[in-house]
Amino acid sequence: MTSPTEASTMPVAGEKAPEFKVAAYPEGEVSLSDFRGKKNVILAFYPKDNTPGCTKEMCAFSEDYSKFESADTVVFGVSSDSLQSHDKFAKQYSLKQKLLADSKGEVGKLYGTIGEGKTNSSRVLFVIDKAGVIQEVIQGMPDNAKLLETISKLK
Repeated sequence: MTSPTEASTMPVAGEKAPEFKVAAYPEGEVSLSDFRGKKNVILAFYPKDNTPGCTKEMCAFSEDYSKFESADTVVFGVSSDSLQSHDKFAKQYSLKQKLLADSKGEVGKLYGTIGEGKTNSSRVLFVIDKAGVIQEVIQGMPDNAKLLETISKLK
């Protein structure tokens, strides 16, 4: 089994976060530079809409949405699912955060979350500060309480 880091290099804490522009649900496009100097950003890459682990993770972010907002942080779920899939997923679970439709896998490849020959991202989360620098990389299911603690220490 190929890990995501074997196909491309995953950025690490202290590095500038790779820039991207991608379609977003419920509308528009999102570019990382839109938030530079304004908000911290969490990019939560996950494999697929409507699967048990991914649903649990995205619902937890939705439940804590106001806490992240209060911490000057925007959370994005990122998967290779289409906007139509995101629409069904978000409505079914009343998700509050935007979902990024990385249908070509370009953002996942920039962040090293998609292994060679794969189409879905691994579960990896990036905490990016207002300057666009990665502060933390978490592989696996994140703990929102710890994330909020990390974010509270950012300037």
